[in-house]
Amino acid sequence: MPRKPTGQVIERDRKRGRTFAVRFRAYGERHLVTLGTVDEGWTRPRAEQELENILADVRRGIWQPPHPDVVDAAPAPRDPTFHEFASEWFEGVELGLKPRTRVDYRWRLSNHLLPYFAGHRLSAITVEEVDRYRRAKERERAVLERARAQQVTRPPADRERLARPLSNGSINKTIRLLAQVLQQAVEYGLVDRNPATGKRRMLREAKPSRSYLQPAQVKALLAASHKLDEEARHGDAGRRWPLLATLVLAGLRISEALDLRWRDVNLAARKLHVRDAKTEAGVREVDLTPYLQEVLAEYRTRTRHAGPDGFVFATSTGERDNPSNVRNRFLAAAVERANVALEDAGGQPIGHVTPHSLRRTFASLLLASGADVPYVMAQLGHADPKMTLGVYAKVIASKTDHGAELDGLVGAADWAPSGTTALGAPTAA
Repeated sequence: MPRKPTGQVIERDRKRGRTFAVRFRAYGERHLVTLGTVDEGWTRPRAEQELENILADVRRGIWQPPHPDVVDAAPAPRDPTFHEFASEWFEGVELGLKPRTRVDYRWRLSNHLLPYFAGHRLSAITVEEVDRYRRAKERERAVLERARAQQVTRPPADRERLARPLSNGSINKTIRLLAQVLQQAVEYGLVDRNPATGKRRMLREAKPSRSYLQPAQVKALLAASHKLDEEARHGDAGRRWPLLATLVLAGLRISEALDLRWRDVNLAARKLHVRDAKTEAGVREVDLTPYLQEVLAEYRTRTRHAGPDGFVFATSTGERDNPSNVRNRFLAAAVERANVALEDAGGQPIGHVTPHSLRRTFASLLLASGADVPYVMAQLGHADPKMTLGVYAKVIASKTDHGAELDGLVGAADWAPSGTTALGAPTAA
């Protein structure tokens, strides 16, 4: 004798409200059918009546399931992993991003957010979990800082290449990107709230020191880079000196300098053109100082990549160099050598310096040479004078030959051995 059909009413609280369903046995199998929500007019008495109707149909042998398989009309909500959702998000926004922003977002995702959150379901990324991520990045920074401090005591040949510790500001940038990704998950109804938003998720950011070099330090830095190139020069190894000279005497951002091609450099007119910049104002024409004109002219005679399409500061294989190489190898070694000379001469050694410190130095030297604010803004690619004045220096009375003034401030004419130009070429009789 077949088993008598039985069942029960199920009430569930879902995102769309209280939902009623019935679970029962029919034809030797268990079935679950969702009826509807309170907003759709369903109540428990109505659900119980519908269950009685279904059981009556089952007893008569006329009931048919809505689908061949056991069906729940309200399937479990989608809950992808962060890796899955972030990959979809990046694919959706990638084409609309500027090239540098695209690289930056990919770096933040691949190097920081995904190693921590990749396997997390979106529903598992809570406020508490975001705070755990932030603390993990702080611990990671402490480990890197200790390791880098230990490197200083080792000979240069034995030093490992270590990642740079993230500042509070850089950690905050990764959290802001996390918030961007999760905001789309909120809009899609995959999570109820964005756990990565709010000031409490962020670390306190110290006001940047805005470092820049004094003229004597510039002189020592470029003299040291010249000496290092002479000691190590083979093929294109001698690009440290002209690159650092370009950063400090033309004020280019490191990315602008590394994107520079020889077709952008007009040595005869003492001009270079920045064609690929962060902003519209950044696309500009920069004046070369007489000294920098000579440095680049000499360098072009010995680089193997001097064609119009060649990168000015190309690697030995002709490829675009990367900023980390400039910071960790070229600039760091030149600063170390320059500090020895500065200390021997009783001068103040160079402290923490980055390629952007050299850009600030350029602006400060220009203003100290008497250049007016509009001229400095044009050379830097700034659209707002507040940035020029607020970040760099005070304006002094305007003069005219700013390139020669810039050379004079840092003693460029004194860098050459007696009887030669600053580039080492014999002086005219």
